[in-house]
Amino acid sequence: MRLPLWCLTGGVLLLTACSGYAPTAEMAGWNSDQVVARMGPPETTRRIDGGTRLEFPRGPYGLHTWFVDLDASGRVVRTEQVLTEAHFMQINPGMSADEARQKLGRPGEVQGLGRSRGSYWSYRYENPFCRWFQVEITQEQTVRSAGYGEPPECRKRDQSFSP
Repeated sequence: MRLPLWCLTGGVLLLTACSGYAPTAEMAGWNSDQVVARMGPPETTRRIDGGTRLEFPRGPYGLHTWFVDLDASGRVVRTEQVLTEAHFMQINPGMSADEARQKLGRPGEVQGLGRSRGSYWSYRYENPFCRWFQVEITQEQTVRSAGYGEPPECRKRDQSFSP
């Protein structure tokens, strides 16, 4: 059986597009150029503990943010998906917005609060419920509160109809 060329090409493109979404175990020991060739350019690069962290959010509607940590010699020593309940529990009132950003990466959505009271960051993540994690940031760039909310696409619409 012969498949049309467009079908084969589409399948190859689909597999190629998916291959760079997340790090794999084989990346241990890779250098940053190899990581970028596989995953694309990082959204943020930051210095950490004598090494470097490359941050790869897969959003804004993505459910994952991958941190790839490189040692001082520039080799991958750790990869981690940080949009998890365990990481959310580390976000506490009073911490700086930068500290929260270092733990969770870039938010998928940022909304301003009325009367210039600050903003809130929303993170979609993989969970069995229709919810996201939100962090309220004050004007002074500190965390005021953090918790779970319901994304707009999950809010129930009024099913009643009256002509």
